[in-house]
Amino acid sequence: MRLTKPLIAILVFMVVTNCKENSKIGSTQMKFEVFETSERGNKLEKVTQFSSEGDSVSIKLNPDQKFQTITGFGGSFTEASASLINQLSEAKRNEVLEAYFGKDGARYSLTRTHMNSCDFSLSNYSYAPVEGDVNLEHFSIEEDRDDLIPMIKDAMTISEDGFKIITSPWTAPPWMKDNNSYVGGKLLPKYYDTWALFFSKYLEAYKAEGIEIWGFTVENEPLGNSNNWESMHFTAEEMTNFVQHHLGPKLEEKGHDAKILGYDQNRGDELKHWIDVMYADKASSKYYDGTAVHWYASTYDYFPESLNYAHNAAPDKYLIQTEACVDSEIPKWKDDQWYWSKEATDWGWDWASEQEKYLHPKYAPVNRYARDIIGCLNNWVDGWVDWNMVLNKQGGPNWFKNWCVAPVIVDPETDEVYYTPIFYTMSHFSRYIRPGAVRIGLESSDDQLMATAAKNTDGSYVVVVFNETEAPKQLTISLEGQSVQLQISQKAIQTIVIPNN
Repeated sequence: MRLTKPLIAILVFMVVTNCKENSKIGSTQMKFEVFETSERGNKLEKVTQFSSEGDSVSIKLNPDQKFQTITGFGGSFTEASASLINQLSEAKRNEVLEAYFGKDGARYSLTRTHMNSCDFSLSNYSYAPVEGDVNLEHFSIEEDRDDLIPMIKDAMTISEDGFKIITSPWTAPPWMKDNNSYVGGKLLPKYYDTWALFFSKYLEAYKAEGIEIWGFTVENEPLGNSNNWESMHFTAEEMTNFVQHHLGPKLEEKGHDAKILGYDQNRGDELKHWIDVMYADKASSKYYDGTAVHWYASTYDYFPESLNYAHNAAPDKYLIQTEACVDSEIPKWKDDQWYWSKEATDWGWDWASEQEKYLHPKYAPVNRYARDIIGCLNNWVDGWVDWNMVLNKQGGPNWFKNWCVAPVIVDPETDEVYYTPIFYTMSHFSRYIRPGAVRIGLESSDDQLMATAAKNTDGSYVVVVFNETEAPKQLTISLEGQSVQLQISQKAIQTIVIPNN
């Protein structure tokens, strides 16, 4: 809603006279819009009336203090998600894709997919199944044609601004590995060149389908996953050797400019060792365009020290969170309250040692996402990618039965779609903070609130605030001598958009 000058004058008068009843937005010259998702039931609702209840909080924006440029926000195209939406009616399928990529939806701008199969595939498969095919003459992406490729292409058609795609392999074909298995093991050095060629072949095959791949992570979770599903182990030294002497030169030779992101596993102390190896010198870091991280070391702690360490070691390179989900849980169907309740566990809840239990508490799914994204942004992360976009009521399909939660849950049998509160939480960032935005300085008088701010390329400012407490708060947001007053509900996430005047 655009506020006219007469309406602004009326609203300012209403704030000055301190009406006891709910009043329209109060403002001193600055226009703004407010969108809220809350435990009380708001779902990215535009809020235009506020009460005077709650303690006062001052938030000051400093646009002269500039940090990272935003690459984007989004989720992942998996065979599980793609197969599910293909089972929906055409109307529901289009609805889900519009919700994620349409101009009135979440407007995802950064996505991920898998190269070869992963746990959220319907089965194990590789694009190069023929043993000893070192020149990859039988390379084929035929496995992706039924579900995965159509989902990506339809999303591309719907997205007006487009989106970037990061691809990650979970494993090389078994015949290239020392254990001849999809699960565990290492890439045999004699196949380093063949595996590098595999990446190039993949880029060419997807480009032939009209799909441009923006970047790769070298290996999903190179430290392994306890040998549960597709995996392949690298040490930091082995990965850097592979990138420096094989993958980087091969992509360069073939004329590809896809970004290469190293590591791609949990934040925490282990990240520091990988950063030291990857960016040891110019030679080791030449082909690395950035670092990818996951949140599973803790879905409660976002590890600011490790993130700052990674940024400081390579300040001109990307730092992207490439995977996150509420794991070890079966989704709750049409139960919004569960997503706001501290009942969800993560995989460390059962196994973490006593001294690390604090990293894996029962915690609300919405809180996990809101805290983590804001925490990551405030510590130099420039992109944040969720895991599966769509799962079923069981939390699959998943060939290993590794059930997880997604922002959108579907029931193909009844053709129903459930947009969980996580979907709206993601949208608070992806819809309003656009690629190319720059995070700016922010000072808050309340340590209980989490907040971040960015300036978009169109000149608009976006502030995202998360109130985890049981009480509403009165907010005064100031920018360059102007300010606005509003209220955030208890247990709520709020996006405030200040247009370019």
